[in-house]
Amino acid sequence: MNIKEVSLEDMNYQLFNHFKRHQEVTKCYRKIAGEWIIKDVPFIDEWSEEDYQFLVTCLRNTIVTGGVVYGAFEDNQLKGFASVEPTLFGTNKEYLDLSSIHVSEDMRGNGIGRTLFQTAADWAKNHGAKKLYISAHSAVETQAFYKEMGCVEAAEYNADHVEKEPFDCQLEYIL
Repeated sequence: MNIKEVSLEDMNYQLFNHFKRHQEVTKCYRKIAGEWIIKDVPFIDEWSEEDYQFLVTCLRNTIVTGGVVYGAFEDNQLKGFASVEPTLFGTNKEYLDLSSIHVSEDMRGNGIGRTLFQTAADWAKNHGAKKLYISAHSAVETQAFYKEMGCVEAAEYNADHVEKEPFDCQLEYIL
C-alpha cells in the first residue's frame, strides 16, 4: 500500500473508479438525554455517481484552499483517502478538520484507515493544530475505529458540522 498526497491534477472522478463506498449499517450511536445509546438504525450507506462528483468537488476545494488529501493506492488504484481542511477553528483556534476518511469496502481491515488517520493527524500537527476534529458517522463499527485511534467526544462542537450531519458523533483527537 502506497500513501501519497493527491495533487489537484489527479483529483478527478476517474480516481474513484476502483473505490467502493458501501457499508451495511445495523446499529448507530444516538445521544439521548446527554448519554450515548446504541440504537437499531438499519440502512445501507452507498455513494451514487452524484455523491462521487460532489466528493471530487469538495476534495478539489480542500486542495485549492491549502488543505491536503492523502490517497492509499494498491496497484495504482485508490483504495482509501483522507482529507484535512486548512483553517484552524474553535474558541482557541486549536482544531483542524479531518473532513473525510474512507477505505474502499474491499480493503477494510488491512490497517489502511489507521495509516491514513495518522498521516492526516501528523499533517494537522505540523500545520499548527493541537486537536484534530472529526464529525464521524455514528455507526457502531465506525465509532469503534475512532475509539481505537484514541478519539474522544469533542470538548467543543463545530456548529456547522452538527447542522449538516445531526446524527454524526463529534469527536476530537489530541495531537
